[in-house]
Amino acid sequence: MAITIRYPFRPVRRSLAIGQVADLFGLADEEPPFTVAENLELGIRPGELVLFTGPSGSGKSSILRAAGKELGALDLQALELPDVPLIDALPGSVEERLSLLAACGLSEARQLLRTPNELSEGQRYRFRMAYGLSLASGGCQPPVGVIVQGVDTPRSPALLCDEFAAMLDRPLAKVLAFNLRKLVTSKKCTVLCATTHDDIADDLNPDLHVRCLGDGEVLAERRGVSKKGSASPTTSGSRTAPAAIGRTSLGGIIARTTSRSSAA
Repeated sequence: MAITIRYPFRPVRRSLAIGQVADLFGLADEEPPFTVAENLELGIRPGELVLFTGPSGSGKSSILRAAGKELGALDLQALELPDVPLIDALPGSVEERLSLLAACGLSEARQLLRTPNELSEGQRYRFRMAYGLSLASGGCQPPVGVIVQGVDTPRSPALLCDEFAAMLDRPLAKVLAFNLRKLVTSKKCTVLCATTHDDIADDLNPDLHVRCLGDGEVLAERRGVSKKGSASPTTSGSRTAPAAIGRTSLGGIIARTTSRSSAA
């Protein structure tokens, strides 16, 4: 897919206030449009985890959503959650449901019997992740009696996660990122994530890392290969598994914790 995103210098409908701002700051009547991306080729493959990073305003969300539109992706935040207990909301056997919910940080028994509306914002976000992954994995049908608005099943769409784990504390976000990497690999689903937090990049270990540098400069790095979008030099490759230093339980997630320094 080739992505080009441009925004006009001025809105089509101009108000008196717009003219006053232009005069106040000495803006010319005509200026080139603001370019977020120009013929950006990403080449996203099925079953990949793609990470978009960059500072606020760098264009990562715009590129993420353009790529998601091309793939027919489900928007994690736009999913209408079923009003049933968590354990009844996912397809598959009870064991499969428990495994997916636990990987997303929901393993406490009482939580599993509550509906999404009865959860905290952080818990609801983690359930959204489990629910979205269940829909994006091989075109799984929702359980009988659960209606998913705007989703034509069966199919195998990608899952779009803007501001991934932004509302979670950083240790929990890192553990969720680490578990998401494993889930994408095992379920062979396509997941697109965007975040301003570079601290979870190693834990996500994306197949494709799209760095939005601003001013239309974009660098797409595949494991071992970098794609031209920026003049910045890059090095990449498969990550060596860091040494485990223990286990941690965060909001129901139980996973190995790692030391980046021990991997250096």
